[in-house]
Amino acid sequence: MSFQKRTNMQKMHWGGGLLAMVAMGIWYVQSPTASTQWLPKKDLAQLDDVPWKDGDLIFQTSLSSQSRAIQLATHSAYSHCGLLFQQKGKWYVLEAVQPVKSTPLAAWIKRGKDGHYVLKRLKNAQNILNSTVLQKMQAVGKSFLGKKYDLTFEWSDDKIYCSELIWKVYQRGAGIEIGPLQRLRDFDLTHPTVQQKMRERYGANLPLDEYVISPAALFDAELLETVSNN
Repeated sequence: MSFQKRTNMQKMHWGGGLLAMVAMGIWYVQSPTASTQWLPKKDLAQLDDVPWKDGDLIFQTSLSSQSRAIQLATHSAYSHCGLLFQQKGKWYVLEAVQPVKSTPLAAWIKRGKDGHYVLKRLKNAQNILNSTVLQKMQAVGKSFLGKKYDLTFEWSDDKIYCSELIWKVYQRGAGIEIGPLQRLRDFDLTHPTVQQKMRERYGANLPLDEYVISPAALFDAELLETVSNN
C-alpha cells in the first residue's frame, strides 16, 4: 500500500499517539542530564575522519526518561535519530526535538549516551542522492524547522517527531520510503517498565492498530548500510 493511501487510513488520536510515543521508540525530550555529556577532545577531533555525506542518518541513545521503555519496546538500543546536512562547510543534524531544528553535529553527539552514535547511509547513495534530489530533501526539511515536537504522533505536518521527520524528508524529497510503517501491536509491550509507562499515561486505552514509524524501523531498514559506529 502506498504512503498516500496509508495516510488516508491513519487517524491518530491523543491516547494513541502518546502511547506510540512511549512504546514505539519515537519520543525524544532533551533532559538536563543530556546537556552535560561531553566527548573528549580526541573523540571530537576524530569526527573529521568520518566520511559524512548529505542525507546520512545518525542514531543515538537519548538520555530522556522514556529511553529505557523505548529500548525495551523496540528491542533496540537507539531511541533518537536525525539527518545530516552540510551548511557553510559545517555539519548539522536536522532533528525533531522541541522545536524541530538543525543542531551542530558535535553538539548532537555530545548529547547522547556516552557520545555514541551510528551513522547509516542509503545504499548506492552516490547514484541516487544527486544534487537536485538533495536540494529537494533540504527544502522539505527546512519546511519543518520551528515546528513543535509531535506528542500525539499524527501524520499531520503541524507537529512532527524524529523518525517521522526523516521518513517524510526521504519520501517527499527523494521518493524513497525508508523503513515500513508499523502498527503498535507489532512491538513488544510486555515488559513491566513499558507497561508501567503505558498505565501512567493512557490507562487501558491501547490503540493497537495505529500506524507509526520508529527509529528502530529506520535503523534496521534494508535500504540502509552502516558507515560508522563509534
